[in-house]
Amino acid sequence: MKVSKFNMGDLALSFPFKVNLLARESVQIRHNALESARVSANKVLVDKYGDTGYRMHLRPYPHIILRENKMIATAGADRLQEGMRRSFGKPTGRAARVDDGQPIITIAVNKDGVETAKKACKVASSKLPMKTRVMVEQETAVQPVESEAEAVVAIPGA
Repeated sequence: MKVSKFNMGDLALSFPFKVNLLARESVQIRHNALESARVSANKVLVDKYGDTGYRMHLRPYPHIILRENKMIATAGADRLQEGMRRSFGKPTGRAARVDDGQPIITIAVNKDGVETAKKACKVASSKLPMKTRVMVEQETAVQPVESEAEAVVAIPGA
């Protein structure tokens, strides 16, 4: 499942408020996590406003190709494979590299839609593998929000 859309909602209108979901750590986000965050945030917005009351933009693009060198784990595998020799690997997915403070999702809304956009960012942050925070911007002033959505994902086997 790859990221299918990066811009959603009404792309023609301009909105006075922007709600940003910002990364609080430097990480790589797999394409399926980005798609899951996009779908969940978009669902919250569509349920409340339909297709025209907002504009959402997924900012990072997953251009890094992740590869895996599969190893044989059966008896006699040492005769069949060459270990790390010629270990380029096959592509298994894509990832986007995100820095600390970089916006991941930007939602543009009217004044009455700021709380719904913050809720959508909180839902999307639960799908991402790092801590995040929500920041609300007006056209001229930037105001940090007191409530921070922190999502810590447990990595199995780590």
